[in-house]
Amino acid sequence: MIVFHMDLDNTLIYSYKWDIGKAKRRVESYQGRDLSFVTENTCKNLRAIHEKMLIVPTSTRSIEQYNRIRLPVNNISYALVCNGGILLTNGTKDDSWYQTSLAFIQESLPALELARHFLEKDIRRKFELRFIEDLFLFTKCDQPESVVRQLQEITDCNTVNIFHNKEKVFVVPVNLSKGKAVERFREYIGADQVIAAGDSEFDISMLREADIGIAPHGFAQEYAIDFRIFEMPGNRVFSDEMTEKILELYAQKTGLGVIHPNTD
Repeated sequence: MIVFHMDLDNTLIYSYKWDIGKAKRRVESYQGRDLSFVTENTCKNLRAIHEKMLIVPTSTRSIEQYNRIRLPVNNISYALVCNGGILLTNGTKDDSWYQTSLAFIQESLPALELARHFLEKDIRRKFELRFIEDLFLFTKCDQPESVVRQLQEITDCNTVNIFHNKEKVFVVPVNLSKGKAVERFREYIGADQVIAAGDSEFDISMLREADIGIAPHGFAQEYAIDFRIFEMPGNRVFSDEMTEKILELYAQKTGLGVIHPNTD
């Protein structure tokens, strides 16, 4: 069995703020607004991939945020949300997986509590402070770089990762990573081969854990990646290039079984 773990935002789907061309379809709406889109070419490619391997959306989104998305393929049996802390099986939360996730993050709780106390009082915070499913902290801040730097100075960075994505600030247990989720799911489902695609810092551990990792042009240099990945040319929308690359790899005469860019 081949499993394809795909990040969603800016890997497969794109905010209305992105120009991905006119040949696109809406996949997410909220409060009457169209939020996210996917290209028609990616739709076609994803359906072809779906026939060949098990697709597992792997996202930092909450359950509620994930459920707003209508992917252009049917019968997505599994999804990993909340940075891999929650497994959805046919849309239902797997309680055993969740309880294991909670057990994994026990050593991170003191650092999470310290970070929460800091952020509750920080005047740079401009959004509510959320403890997502009791797994990780999320908010939005002005001057996010300085907020992250100060949090890193006062918390135990051996137990939590602290970073920002533009104005969004995250404090995430080290054992609550997409890479850990990929490792767990590989054993859970009995995968023979794992492919992963992602575009952000959240996805680094997932790309490392996969047998084949696919990322946008310039990703390795931006994040100082020390393992091998397939970087796309960057001439078109990443989702188009990425899904085409997966189909190309699948079609190669040598087969996916001997393509291991993450190993020498």
